Amino acid sequence: MAALIPVAGDDLGSAVVRLRRGGLVEEVPACRMPAAVFRGSDPWRTFRSRKGQSHYPGAYWSAVTGGHLIYESRLELAFLLLADRDPGVRAIYSQPFQLVASADGRLRRHVPDFLVEGDDGTLTVVDVKPLRRLDDEAVMFTFGWTCRLAELLGWRFEVFSEPEPRLLANVRFLAGYRRGWQFGSSVLEEAVALADRPRQLADLELALAGGAGSRPAVRAHLLHLLWSGRLRADLGCPLSAMTWVERLR
Repeated sequence: MAALIPVAGDDLGSAVVRLRRGGLVEEVPACRMPAAVFRGSDPWRTFRSRKGQSHYPGAYWSAVTGGHLIYESRLELAFLLLADRDPGVRAIYSQPFQLVASADGRLRRHVPDFLVEGDDGTLTVVDVKPLRRLDDEAVMFTFGWTCRLAELLGWRFEVFSEPEPRLLANVRFLAGYRRGWQFGSSVLEEAVALADRPRQLADLELALAGGAGSRPAVRAHLLHLLWSGRLRADLGCPLSAMTWVERLR
């Protein structure tokens, strides 16, 4: 992440957080707000589409939330794919709120791309921006005062840019197996038990196929376990039958 531009003459103490809920706008003075405040809230804005636009908005079904999350670009979708399989994530909010604060002598407004709630209740504000734009002064200025305000609120602030391509390709593939209700718990548990030491995917398929069904069906269960993180593999390398996997310790 590029160095953030210092914000001079700011008055972040008077900042407010604006939420949408049930068609109404709630304005809350910026203070240490619990994660529960955001549950049931609506995205501050929805994506728009027009002929010839350069980005690709859409909706992604999240295994974490059990519902759809909107995104405004392929890079935002990449963030959702990676966050959705993070075992430490409890909730994800798209376009979660609008921040309003005085910074550098002017009233500023900013809608972060995502808010992530961790299992421990921590909140992380996430802005998504391509690497090529991180040195833009306007971007750095906005991220600067947003980061300072997040710190005042007791939150974390992160900027997400392009991930490693092979990792993203593997996670995008595994996301096809993210819906847990499609898989039998007995097969999943047996697979985890057999992966007490590093084994190749092909070996696990063969060991499970006798009592759990066809090899394609078993393979789907194993890919779900890789998605959920209960089985681990090097996702920086192409996945194949020869991929080494083991259970999470």
